[in-house]
Amino acid sequence: MSKRRPVMSGVPQGSVLGLAPLVIWTVGSSAPSASFLTTPTYVGAVDTLDGRDAIQRDPDRLERWACVNRMKFNKAKCKVLHVGRHNPKHNYRLGREWIESSLEEKDLGVLIDEKLNISYQCALAAQKANRVLGCIKRGVTSRSREVILPLYSALVRPHLEDCIQLWGPQYKKHMELLERVQRRATKLIRGLEHLSYEDRLRKLGLFSLKKRRLWGDLTAAFQYLKWAYRKAGEELLTRACNDRTRGNGFKLKEGRFRFDIRKKFFIVRVVRHWNRLPREVVDVPSLEVSKARLDGALGNLV
Repeated sequence: MSKRRPVMSGVPQGSVLGLAPLVIWTVGSSAPSASFLTTPTYVGAVDTLDGRDAIQRDPDRLERWACVNRMKFNKAKCKVLHVGRHNPKHNYRLGREWIESSLEEKDLGVLIDEKLNISYQCALAAQKANRVLGCIKRGVTSRSREVILPLYSALVRPHLEDCIQLWGPQYKKHMELLERVQRRATKLIRGLEHLSYEDRLRKLGLFSLKKRRLWGDLTAAFQYLKWAYRKAGEELLTRACNDRTRGNGFKLKEGRFRFDIRKKFFIVRVVRHWNRLPREVVDVPSLEVSKARLDGALGNLV
């Protein structure tokens, strides 16, 4: 343990003291679904005026706490994002000041707008990845596989896959925008410039980004169903009730939805691919074994 030190102002990030605002929000909020992230986020469905009043009670409670403890919230950083069709777009206040509405907000690096459109998020991810790839191209003279491939895997590709299970591209143009970055990266490697993209991937032992997204979906589903996040998985994914032995023996129930955009959500899109997995991939003792066997099975799914 470190020695005690007086903190005169600010909240040191990453310190024990940095958790204090989260504890305050947890205790002070009556919200059934609040994200306790680096910035507290409140999520609520409002259909009536009573729902609006229920949301307003939490900012009121926080403001009273701040007054009692002689603290002050930065109201300029507080925003309201209205999501959904026919949203009444009620106004909310923190203290005596009204909270401004926003058309889009970034949460843990993922940009969310009022229409839940991920076009700009895809463009942002591709832009960041291209910038890093450009730095590698200008700053590294070697074009050997042993140099370029580790740099791409460690510094470029993470920008294309950060939180991808949440904002995964829905349209072909968005998929191609991300795939273009990896296509450009593989072309940097000496000796592969004149090969097709598929041949370059085969030579390098890489998956396309589309196949990697599917790999990530199935790996996340395994954790929700049979590994670390089983408790949360019980609410997200439903096991199909059947006594058929054909297949992997752990089939999921496909839900119904009214709008096409729904079929792009993780808990919907992963079901069909999970049900097609062979038994030796699903019925394994650990996540590491599942990942290894999933690599070999993916070729038959896409």
